[in-house]
Amino acid sequence: MEVVEHRSRRLEGNPLGDPPLRNIAIWTPPGYSEGGSQRYPLLVDLAGFTGSGIKHLAWSAFTENLPERLDRLVGSGQMKPCIVAMPDGFTSLGGNQYIDSPAVGPWASYLVEELVPFIDDRWRTLAERDHRGVFGKSSGGYGALVHGMLHSETWGAIACHSGDMYFPYGYLPDFPLAIDVLRRSGGKTTFLEKFRKKVKPRHDDVMTLMILAMAASYDPDLQRPGEYHLPFDLETGEIIDERWQRWLEHDPVQMVDRHHTALKSLKCLFIDCGFRDQYRLHHGARMLAKKLQQFDVPHLHQEFDDDHSAVDYRLDVSLPILAEALSP
Repeated sequence: MEVVEHRSRRLEGNPLGDPPLRNIAIWTPPGYSEGGSQRYPLLVDLAGFTGSGIKHLAWSAFTENLPERLDRLVGSGQMKPCIVAMPDGFTSLGGNQYIDSPAVGPWASYLVEELVPFIDDRWRTLAERDHRGVFGKSSGGYGALVHGMLHSETWGAIACHSGDMYFPYGYLPDFPLAIDVLRRSGGKTTFLEKFRKKVKPRHDDVMTLMILAMAASYDPDLQRPGEYHLPFDLETGEIIDERWQRWLEHDPVQMVDRHHTALKSLKCLFIDCGFRDQYRLHHGARMLAKKLQQFDVPHLHQEFDDDHSAVDYRLDVSLPILAEALSP
């Protein structure tokens, strides 16, 4: 493992005031440090909401962190050797969806235009699209999937674990809770001020923060950089159709209609979700898989008996598949 600092020009002056200096964790396979000329595929791990790549290095009871999992998978021969990068995508809104937004920052551009070239220049990667993949869970899974649609010139393989999709099920049921919290707080600005002073935010606070982060990602105010629209009327709770439609334009279940050709170009597209997902994302995964079939997009869709939490063991399934697809 190596943790390095990378200063992003893209993230300088971002609307949230988040630091452009980012820590990136890099795992290299057995034998890499001995030198030589061998080059390896690159996998990039996108963390979920409230997460960061550095968090995936932490010790965890009764399970493995990501480096330990890679040690076992590659060391035992279950997975072909590769280089794995774990970037820091945390923001003061709790995370991001790894897309460009004038209210959050140019996170997609940061990944494909800055981070990937930085890694390719410093480590012995196979610096080509067909040897580079991205994976993640939840918001990270969403980011991986959307990058496969919008940035297939950079990524050759995708794994989406429990990714955000079919927004009418994934987000809409949480709107009433967020409306109540925001009203009690006096609006989004006051809520954020109070949230950042709390020693221990409650579950309802974190869920409300997530809705604000999604609004900033999917419906930024194009006339006022740094601002964003809420998809509901705070006074009545009524959904604002125009604003909600902006969210739906970013829903992978709808996006596949426009970007199935890019997905078809991938060497591997892996999607899974637990069929007891508490955010109801397994329904979206099923819808997406059906559309992929209709567009003749090769993919692997799996369901498993679990919910949204603590499902990193599923990486034992996806990572060997990605590494196999990306290896020369």
